[in-house]
Amino acid sequence: MLVETLAQDTVTQFAIDVRLGLTKKGQKEIPSKYFYDEVGSALFEVITVLPEYGLFRADERLLRENAETIAAMLPPGRVVVAELGSGSGRKTSWMLEALATQRPTVYHPIEISRKALDQCSRELGQLRNVEIRPVQQPYLQGLLSVAASRGSDERLLVLFLGSTIGNFSWCAAERFLTEVRQALTAGDALLLSADLEKPPAQLLPAYDDPLGVTASFNLNVLARMNRELDADFDLSAFRHLARYHAAERRIEMHLVSTRPQSVAIPRAGCSVSFREGETIWTESSHKYRRGELMEIGRHAGFRALRQWLDGEWAFAQTLFVAE
Repeated sequence: MLVETLAQDTVTQFAIDVRLGLTKKGQKEIPSKYFYDEVGSALFEVITVLPEYGLFRADERLLRENAETIAAMLPPGRVVVAELGSGSGRKTSWMLEALATQRPTVYHPIEISRKALDQCSRELGQLRNVEIRPVQQPYLQGLLSVAASRGSDERLLVLFLGSTIGNFSWCAAERFLTEVRQALTAGDALLLSADLEKPPAQLLPAYDDPLGVTASFNLNVLARMNRELDADFDLSAFRHLARYHAAERRIEMHLVSTRPQSVAIPRAGCSVSFREGETIWTESSHKYRRGELMEIGRHAGFRALRQWLDGEWAFAQTLFVAE
């Protein structure tokens, strides 16, 4: 019954966000979190192994190479790990194994996708000395739940991997990390991954691969509206667009209407008209400079302990402690 209620709440919020984003004046938008239904999550798993998408492998390499060092830098005692947006949890196994060799570890993958949580539990369920407790909630709500349930002798390690921080605007990223800090107590830790600035010629293929997997991933948000909100999007009347905004140092993903059209979205209570060439902005991926990560963490109430850089793809992981 609880799962059904959560699913209904998710669809209701989806409808609200679609109506607000597609009927606003100016640029139409849909939050990128709605990529990750069952189909979108499966497509993203394919994206992570594409040769053009180097940031996933960079994140994984850094975890594999430095997990033992990170684990040793944490205070002694029982650790509760909360991962914001765990996906399948494939990369996280390195961190959990390093922790579990030293101490009993509780792992809370936090996701809004039940499919992703189920996959994560299967992927990591065989790890020794690790107890997995999935949390099907949005990031901050889930983190607050985990923080409220931990014991007085337990330290929290929050994982925010995959450069998801890049999906936020610069100001929103700092606000989000500040809210994460408010859920923690002094001495808790945050491991933050972020993609770094690099030439657009290297970046763009990661978001517009020649096989068209990312295009399918982007278009799936329209298919999701058809499935869940009874919309009548013609997917063949939209095309995927990835472009680099140099001044903001971000990749933008859009869906471009290839003709004038009107789309009904009954469960969102609206109809939306599109001009030829008009776009729906579906994702931003901001690219950081390494010093900016230290600064944003400091403003949010953290102190940087150490930063690691990947040697093959400009990418950083930074370990912070809550002050």
